[in-house]
Amino acid sequence: MTPHNASDDSRWSDLDRPPLNATALRRGLVREGGLWSGVELVQRTGSTNSDLVAQAVAGTVGEGAVLVAEEQTAGRGRLDRQWTAPARSGLFFSVLLRPVEVPVDRWGWLPLLTGVAVATGLSRAAGVDTALKWPNDLLVKVGGEERKAGGILAERAGEGGVVVGVGLNVSLRASELPVPTAGSLALAGAVTTDRDPLLRAVLRSLEEWYGRWRDAGGDPARSGLQETYAAGCATLGRSVRAELPGERSIVGEAVAVDGDGRLVIATGEGVQEPVGAGDIVHLRPA
Repeated sequence: MTPHNASDDSRWSDLDRPPLNATALRRGLVREGGLWSGVELVQRTGSTNSDLVAQAVAGTVGEGAVLVAEEQTAGRGRLDRQWTAPARSGLFFSVLLRPVEVPVDRWGWLPLLTGVAVATGLSRAAGVDTALKWPNDLLVKVGGEERKAGGILAERAGEGGVVVGVGLNVSLRASELPVPTAGSLALAGAVTTDRDPLLRAVLRSLEEWYGRWRDAGGDPARSGLQETYAAGCATLGRSVRAELPGERSIVGEAVAVDGDGRLVIATGEGVQEPVGAGDIVHLRPA
């Protein structure tokens, strides 16, 4: 097979990477009484999150809108980091949620909830064990080594709305990895890299978890979210360094995820310090 040429924009330039079928996705996901209200597929955009936030603020989409891009040219991770990948090599999508029944102080659970939903959906559809690095990185094992295969970014979208974006490397080959610590479902031995069933599985799982969390008024314990997140979190039980805002850092053992979704770190001084935002470095295997 000829290698993919970035300048060749034919939708079939890489036969390992067939395009998504918007009509089939809509048929499989949008149903009466369900969460997903519409699925829009674009060939290329800067960032699905930025686009969907703008649409939400303009009032042109409602809760359950899904925006999927075949290629993102300015995808963002946390702390405005760039996220790039070849066209059709991954899943790049954003969803609009309006959890009006849930107190705003519990909305911080949405990226963690999405992580649980993505991991659950992928284990079913791809047969890949996906672990979560707090707060919102998706990890897979490649040759026994933990690699980042995806990330989640939640942003407020006007009054009462949150847009949650997911970027996931699906068919990326070793030669295409942006950094050596990255991974993909293909490199982790996925049983399929067909993005249609993978996206459907992830969105169905997200609908299920979001419904459960919303029905519980956003209570992470009652909805089972806190326990499930902790069970799938690769950060717990490890020595970590938290790089905090203001150039401060804490080193200790990650011992829990508290009711607010914060990572609790036990330091050498015997203090348990909850961290709500920051970069977490895994210092050594659990």
